[in-house]
Amino acid sequence: MKSGHFLIVLVLACLTAILAACLLGSTPMGLSQVIAALLGQSTDADNIVVWEIRMPRALAAFVVGAALGTSGAALQGLLRNPLAEPGVLGVTATSSLFATFALYYGLAASSPFLLPVYAIAGALAATALLAVAAIRIKSVVTLILIGVGLSSFSASLMSLLLNLAPNPFSLADMMNWLLGSVANRSFLDLQTTVPFIALGLAILFVTRRGLSALTLGDEAASGVGLNLHRQRIAVVLGAGLATGAAVALAGAIGFVGIVAPHIVRPFVNYDPARSLLPSGLLAGLILVLADIAVRLMPTTTELKLGVVAALIGAPAFIWIAMQRRVTND
Repeated sequence: MKSGHFLIVLVLACLTAILAACLLGSTPMGLSQVIAALLGQSTDADNIVVWEIRMPRALAAFVVGAALGTSGAALQGLLRNPLAEPGVLGVTATSSLFATFALYYGLAASSPFLLPVYAIAGALAATALLAVAAIRIKSVVTLILIGVGLSSFSASLMSLLLNLAPNPFSLADMMNWLLGSVANRSFLDLQTTVPFIALGLAILFVTRRGLSALTLGDEAASGVGLNLHRQRIAVVLGAGLATGAAVALAGAIGFVGIVAPHIVRPFVNYDPARSLLPSGLLAGLILVLADIAVRLMPTTTELKLGVVAALIGAPAFIWIAMQRRVTND
């Protein structure tokens, strides 16, 4: 399948999945009901279900997936490592740590913008550390180990905050958020975080050509006129903004950023620049479908989206790692 046709299929699949998310739920709605509600010509009850519950939730899942998928593809291009992605390299965990800090001390309650600001700050700090390590360290295995160590350290600090939670209600709030979910998200939540995600993705797309040049190696890329320092800063900033805002919107959701680019890569001739858009679309599609499955599962307590994403993504990550022969330079 050609890359252009693949993009069209992805766009149609995403639109269909978002429509399905409006149709399906604890109270199924007919297609005519949903269309009428989307057009503002339905009953108040149907309008509330579609516009205040299901549509914001579906859009939140898609936006978070798009941010993580695009960031994963960009980081893989920057580090020239198909195992790189925000969750595996500790970016998501560090972003979650900073956001948990804001929740723990009640800073997020004072302003809706403080939670994404803290989450983005954590993501930028982790991504910058990884970019510096990537410059100095040539071994892919060592870089991944640094990411694993960073993730473990952030997780231990989060556990400390949870252990010191002042009351059970605060503990429950932090735990629910850390497990990752788009339940009860509103258009206000989207308005708060989407500008940060959009800015991060815009930076990645503007500088995407440099990712193709990096496949030639640092020296060759520099020889064709690529400013390596500027390229690394751009990818760090873009991925940090997008990942941090995604964490602020939905909590910690991992592995989708590595699975989507891996599936997309053969359709774009293994070109990192051309993989950004389809990776974002596919990751968004995966999270929308996963959230639909979460809502339809016959469980007494709704499973968290981050848990389901990990159950699907972790085995896929292991399979990808086993399929790849890693050479330690």
